[in-house]
Amino acid sequence: MLRFAEEIILLLLNDDDGRFAHVPSWSFDYALAGGVLMDLALENRIDTDLENLVLLDATPVGDSLLDPTLADIEAGEKHNARYWVERTANRAQEIREEALSRLVAHGILECRDDRFLWVFRSRRYPAVQGEVEREVKLRIMGVLFSDDIPYPRDVVIICLADACGIFEGLLSRQERASASARIEQVRRLDLIGQAMSQAIRDIELSVAASIQPHM
Repeated sequence: MLRFAEEIILLLLNDDDGRFAHVPSWSFDYALAGGVLMDLALENRIDTDLENLVLLDATPVGDSLLDPTLADIEAGEKHNARYWVERTANRAQEIREEALSRLVAHGILECRDDRFLWVFRSRRYPAVQGEVEREVKLRIMGVLFSDDIPYPRDVVIICLADACGIFEGLLSRQERASASARIEQVRRLDLIGQAMSQAIRDIELSVAASIQPHM
């Protein structure tokens, strides 16, 4: 099973030139951080709401993408989701490199060192609940432009992509307008996803306020 950080990378990978979609670096970093925290929540290691992030179980998952953050949460004081998104985002480069290495090991990506490009080797990914997963982009677009009931993992990815502004790099303006109501509907399906999205938006507002010119 792929982790959210891996699927976010695949969502952002451009098929045409092997590079990542043009999104702000902070968007990528916060999406990866949120993905790690959401995986920990689904592994029943943490829980979060709009006020607090709570450690439920400090037992390592046995996953190199998740366990460093879990250990960090165990060693630290109690903080809200926003704090842990920001702190985990400091490791975004490490998370990205680890996720890319695992995608290569899975046989999904291949690194073309001569051009610094990533190309797909496989369009189907490791099984979840006994089924071979479709390509993440096809799954997410299928959710956004249909009335199908989404899988919980797809709800999480949509929450993270929306909060981090990733859809602006993936969808045209017309597509975003068409999918906006559906995105909002899907976002309401997951309480932890809502909390994580709010934490990321709070960070964005703080950053935007800090760079406003003083009058």
